[in-house]
Amino acid sequence: MKIVYLVLATALLTGCTINKTPQPVKGSEVAGVVRLGFDLAPLQNGKVDTYIAQSAASHQCQQWGYVSAFPYGEPIKTCSVHSGALCLNQKVTLEYQCRGTGMETFLRDEMIVQ
Repeated sequence: MKIVYLVLATALLTGCTINKTPQPVKGSEVAGVVRLGFDLAPLQNGKVDTYIAQSAASHQCQQWGYVSAFPYGEPIKTCSVHSGALCLNQKVTLEYQCRGTGMETFLRDEMIVQ
């Protein structure tokens, strides 16, 4: 009977999806790359609202003078806390490429030249 409860609990936990809001973790203004990340505990599946993530990345790009951000590549998953062979905390990183040049950049360049 204990085995049935154990199997049932494991099945319920593995299907657990949690909404995650990625935060800016790294970026390179020169390369035009924004990285957003979040953490996942064991047996968690993270669901990211792509609109919110895109908006956060585009906001960072606009602060650097670009027009918008576009996602590229697959999410990068790295284990940040190990216990033997078990991963206790996984970091997920989403990458965005900044594209386009906004008017601020042109105006800033014009002011430097004059």
